[in-house]
Amino acid sequence: MPKTWFITGASRGFGREWAIAALERGDSVAATARDTATLDDLVQRFGDAVLPLQLDVTDRAADVAAVQRAAERFGRLDVVVNNAGYGQFGMIEEISEDEARAQFETNLFGALWITQAALPVMRAQGSGHVLQISSIGGISAFPNIGIYNASKWALEGMSQALAQEVAGFSIRVTIVEPAGYSTDWGGASAKHAAEHPAYDDFRVRAAEQRARRMASPGDPTATRDALLQLVDAEEPPLRVFLGDGPLAIATRDYESRLATWREWEPLSVAAHGRRD
Repeated sequence: MPKTWFITGASRGFGREWAIAALERGDSVAATARDTATLDDLVQRFGDAVLPLQLDVTDRAADVAAVQRAAERFGRLDVVVNNAGYGQFGMIEEISEDEARAQFETNLFGALWITQAALPVMRAQGSGHVLQISSIGGISAFPNIGIYNASKWALEGMSQALAQEVAGFSIRVTIVEPAGYSTDWGGASAKHAAEHPAYDDFRVRAAEQRARRMASPGDPTATRDALLQLVDAEEPPLRVFLGDGPLAIATRDYESRLATWREWEPLSVAAHGRRD
C-alpha cells in the first residue's frame, strides 16, 4: 500500500531526493521547508500528493501543528524523516554559546519535537517508522566540527533509547549515517565560528583531512533506492551507513576504543570497590 511520509528539510539535499523518490512511486509526502516556494515544482508535478509546510523545526509548537496537519490531511503517518539540520564549523574553543545552542536546537531538539508529535499518531495506528538522519560524525568525531558531532551523538543516543521504548507499538527507528555527499552541508547551509589564530596551523591540517574524506563524495540521487528499501523492510536496522567509507572509519574508531578499554580494565575493575 502507498505510504505517507513526513520529511523535514525537504527543500534540497537528501530531503528533496527522498521526497521525489517517495512521490514517484505513488506515496504521499508532507514536505517541510523554511521557504515553501522551494517546493513549488514538486506541487506542480505531483499535485495533491504533496503537502508543503512552512516550518522552522526549532519552533516546538509549529512542529506539533505541522505533524497534526499532515496526519489530518493524509489520515496517517507511516514514515517520519528527521532530516533538517546543518553543519557548524569551528574549534570547540571558538564556538559561541549562541552557536552551540542553535546547533542543538536544530539537529537535536527539532528531531525530538517532531518525533514526540508523531508518536501518538503512530501508536494509534499500530505502526510507523522514524528515520533519524545522523552522520558518520554521529559515531566518530572530527576536528573543527566538534559541536556538530556532539549534536549528532546526542541524536543517536536519544534514538537508540527511543527504538527500545516504541518497539512494543510496532514502531521502528532507524538511524541513518551518511558519509560525505555532494550536498550543500558544508556550503551555503553551513555556519562558521569566528576563527582564533591559535588554531590556524591546525585548521589547515583539519581542512586537509576533510578534503581527503571528501575526495570522492557520494551522489545524493543514488540514496533514493536505499531509503525506499529501508522503509519497506520488515525488520529495518537500527543503524545503517550511506556511502562508501563510513564502515572503515567506524571500524578503526571502535577497535581503538575497545583496545583502550581492555588496556585499562584492571583500573576499571579496581574502581568498582569491594565485592561481598
